[in-house]
Amino acid sequence: MAKSANQKLRLLYLMRYLQRQSDEQHPVGMADILSELESLGIPANRKTIYDDLESLRLFGLDIVAVKSSGVGYYIASRDFELPELKLLVDSVQSSKFITQKKTASLIRKIEGLASVHEGQFLQRRVYVHNRVKTMNESVYYNVDEISGAIARDRAIRFRYFDYAPDKSRVFRREGAWYQVSPFALMWDDENYYLLAWDEGSGSLRHYRVDKMVNITARDEARRGKEAFAAVDMSSYSETVFGMFTGDVQPVRLRFARHLAGAVIDRFGRDAMLTPDGEEHFLVTARVAVSPQFYAWVLGFGNEAEILGPTSVREGLKEQLNEILSLYEK
Repeated sequence: MAKSANQKLRLLYLMRYLQRQSDEQHPVGMADILSELESLGIPANRKTIYDDLESLRLFGLDIVAVKSSGVGYYIASRDFELPELKLLVDSVQSSKFITQKKTASLIRKIEGLASVHEGQFLQRRVYVHNRVKTMNESVYYNVDEISGAIARDRAIRFRYFDYAPDKSRVFRREGAWYQVSPFALMWDDENYYLLAWDEGSGSLRHYRVDKMVNITARDEARRGKEAFAAVDMSSYSETVFGMFTGDVQPVRLRFARHLAGAVIDRFGRDAMLTPDGEEHFLVTARVAVSPQFYAWVLGFGNEAEILGPTSVREGLKEQLNEILSLYEK
């Protein structure tokens, strides 16, 4: 690159150097700045750099000068502060639907929003936690494709699979295409789900996004808008357990007093909890009655009880008998 062209880029190189190399604990001195620019083929002097620093301040960069053994400069505030970047890193790391490969890639990009000194700390956090990750590398592209179809009011088609014990994919419907009208992406139990209108069944269905492949938007407009409009999305995930649909109905339950937090987490802060003696409380909630709902109740052992309706109570007894029969053989 010609020297004149380098000079025109001097301000940008200076800004990038400050963003990547400086923070409150690591101010950079004038000699450091001049040496960096010299390595890029951009000769400069102190007066030029003073003028450039002032221009960057006027541009909005929060450059602070500090005195120690000499004068040093650093960027005091950024678009993302270090605690915010830690939160982003932890969110990416703990997300089950993001593969390990994509996790490392995203955290490297988040690292670039901090100085190299703080970025090294963020990068080390990748290895702090070990958790199960999805095996589908394309899940984040699936989310983007689905979002685009929703924005353009278009149906989509895809193929849907489960995993065999050897971790190979087994396609449902023998690999035939699904065609649905997408309406919402939801986050539940650490997985992304698509809520879509299925023309074949004439109802809203859920699909795990990480088990969808070959997603493409169609020319057809979406159908089932009336059914989706009738859904209260703010409370929908509180009704459905593990995204398994079932007959939605009001269910009355009794819980031990100390489980109030778990019940509020499940049914929301608007759930009406009524004291039932000193040790228990009652709650009535609309739920999609399914094996997953029963499993949730059973997770509390004898500290949770379904009081009604009778059909739901009997449904739990049937499930318990089926499980018991496995252990009586």
